[in-house]
Amino acid sequence: MVGKIKRVHLREVWPKDDADFTPWLRDNIDVLSEVLDIDLSGAESEQAAGDLSVDILAEDADGSPVIIENQLNKSDHDHLGKLITYLTAIEARTAVWIVADPRPEHVKAIAWLNESSPASFYLTKVEAIRIGESEPAPLLTLIMEPSEEAREAGAMKQDWAEREILRHRFWSGLLDRARQSTNLHANVSPGRESWVSTGAGKTGLQLGYNVRQHSAYVELYIDRGKGAAAENKAIFEALFAHKKEIEERFGDTLDWRRMEEKQACRIRKDVELGGYRDGEERWPDIHDAMIDAMIRLEAALRPHIDALET
Repeated sequence: MVGKIKRVHLREVWPKDDADFTPWLRDNIDVLSEVLDIDLSGAESEQAAGDLSVDILAEDADGSPVIIENQLNKSDHDHLGKLITYLTAIEARTAVWIVADPRPEHVKAIAWLNESSPASFYLTKVEAIRIGESEPAPLLTLIMEPSEEAREAGAMKQDWAEREILRHRFWSGLLDRARQSTNLHANVSPGRESWVSTGAGKTGLQLGYNVRQHSAYVELYIDRGKGAAAENKAIFEALFAHKKEIEERFGDTLDWRRMEEKQACRIRKDVELGGYRDGEERWPDIHDAMIDAMIRLEAALRPHIDALET
């Protein structure tokens, strides 16, 4: 004969979190160890963390502290805040939050913490069950845990966030310096992308600054939108017909990119001094070189852009 599992209200088994569930878990920490696949030992309840007290403080196999916060109802912001506070106060590397009903937003919060911090966060759901007329037993289900994939995703997000911050500072400095020499980008605000640009006076033509981690360039970007590949190529060819004159006025050779496989076209000049990751102390020199190249590029192209019939 196979019995049926029946769920029991948690308060029938553990009427109070602190007086009933916490002592039971402290004395049966092996139950949690099995669910988390962490060798927990030395569990002690109501351990001080500043002016507050941790529900349970245990140790892992390396002897590092593990914070355990219990909540036999729906997860809330207060307990999540306590979990983080205890973790930092005790300088632990692992935190476990046991709840009866995890809210979706708190599941996401634990996932975010695992991506964004060096600590490991576990979210576990607790239920009470019995089979037939047996004594009630705990049922712990692991809802969220740290993973290598989460760590990698978090590291990638942090890297992209750092890139965006650096690029914003790079563009702020460049645009401030550019306004002292030209009005070309005077109304442009710094962004977090790899480029900033302004209209060149004809539809679909943009004069842009571009920066990468270790390189930079200025360009005329030609793209009148979806379905305009032939029109873009025609504009490029009209300018390319004056290549010698344009480069003589610019004072150097330019990189003419018709880009057969793409819709857009480019006329660009690389700036060989570095990019946004080459040290902020080098940015002023990079900025000045980019601004000088942009001023010369616009001046060399201006008569021919104005003469375009489209």
